[in-house]
Amino acid sequence: MKNTQNQKTGKFSATAQRMLDLREAIFSEWEKRVRANIEHARDLPHPLLINTFPAYFSRLVEAVSPGFPRKIATDTNTIAIEHGGERARLTNYDPRAVIAEFQHLRWAILDVLQKHGVHFSADEFYIFNASIDAAICESATAYMLTQSAFREQFVAALTHDLRNPLHSIITAAELILRTDDPEKIRELAGKVIENGHRIDRMTKDMLDCALFQNGERLTLNLSCFDILELAREVCEQAAINSQSRIELNGEAAEGWWDRDAIKRAIENLIGNAVKYGAHDEPVKVHISPQHERVTISVHNKGDPVDPEQMESIFQVFRRTEAAKSGNRQGWGIGLPYVRSVAESHGGSVVVDSCVARGTTFIIDLPVDARPYQGTPTLNSLTK
Repeated sequence: MKNTQNQKTGKFSATAQRMLDLREAIFSEWEKRVRANIEHARDLPHPLLINTFPAYFSRLVEAVSPGFPRKIATDTNTIAIEHGGERARLTNYDPRAVIAEFQHLRWAILDVLQKHGVHFSADEFYIFNASIDAAICESATAYMLTQSAFREQFVAALTHDLRNPLHSIITAAELILRTDDPEKIRELAGKVIENGHRIDRMTKDMLDCALFQNGERLTLNLSCFDILELAREVCEQAAINSQSRIELNGEAAEGWWDRDAIKRAIENLIGNAVKYGAHDEPVKVHISPQHERVTISVHNKGDPVDPEQMESIFQVFRRTEAAKSGNRQGWGIGLPYVRSVAESHGGSVVVDSCVARGTTFIIDLPVDARPYQGTPTLNSLTK
């Protein structure tokens, strides 16, 4: 910033120049406060966390300089708007987090400047606050508009995907009315039941994810069972349904979990691996108990998850660019549901993906989930 043309032409005021000199100290203080006070910011990589703030800061410096033709920092640019959209697309932020990080920027700037004996004039202080307030408004609005767009896409995808099993049910029912063949009736009735169960699973996933996104833990029906046997059951059924090669290995792992929820989570991960994996490579499922925990890993070869997408694939309404641009159907609820199941059991889910290793999703659970039913979920911490 020190070599910009603006500085060469001497347009920056003395206060603005001191802001530039203290820029790194300001951002260091801001990052410390944001990571300490905004839950979803704590584990964000620095480049993703800092986002458009350096560009915004440069405009803020210009705005407080009387000789520079900029009324406030957001004047004649879309930096704050882009920031809000990126927070919606790439993070787990909610609107309050978007607002809070600008509030932390306000106080980080004021505190660092005061510490170094720098004080705004009345006019500078007015412009400074007007700039921060405008950025808050524009970023929060952009965030909510982006979220609204995600929801519209979600509803459109949901409507499309629900129509397929509904159409199958209606077609089978109409054919039943036209035949007296018992075998044909039995076959068609099976299709009605199969597609009815499919709609029921989709609806359950959607309702559970909506509950989890509101900060509420899933209601679990805990029982003691062997998760390896459950995984074997899911793998066998998935191999039949998808006509894919699915390999299961690992050790027996008996513990206390919700059988139906874990089953649906494994089904989602295998379905995801079949959908996005290389068709000539097997999907590999592995069960590993250790240190009073158990991991369920599902691995596939094929195109890796884009690193920029890893922050958002566990969020409701999100689908990766590969899913949007390809012919694969889906409505962005499977992986968020997996996360809700894992965290409601006191565990977690992670993804490891690159060209060389392929893609692996790992559910990590305590062997006994009973003691963790009162602990908060990640989403509840920000409510």
